[in-house]
Amino acid sequence: MKIWTKIHITDKNKDVNLISNSLTNYLYGYGPVLDIARKYKIARKDIASLNEYTKNRIAGLLMLYLAKDNKRINDIVNKYNFDAENLQEIIPEIEGYINKESNSSS
Repeated sequence: MKIWTKIHITDKNKDVNLISNSLTNYLYGYGPVLDIARKYKIARKDIASLNEYTKNRIAGLLMLYLAKDNKRINDIVNKYNFDAENLQEIIPEIEGYINKESNSSS
């Protein structure tokens, strides 16, 4: 069984902290997660706990990516590749992206 270790971000990795914070805010700042939190009156401390968990997971993936540790990234993908039949088609969403085809006809 693989043991996943926790690491601490050093001064040279401060961008990982900034990026993981920003991506967490990007993921949860608006949309369904915020709506669900309001609808079910989820406590702020529980939202903070979810944000912290997500931030740490993103930071871990970024650290693996920067280290070019494709084997461990692949291990994560294989371990968590379940319930794919419940997912709809994935349509990448990128903030600020403009579909040039629909824009050129205007």
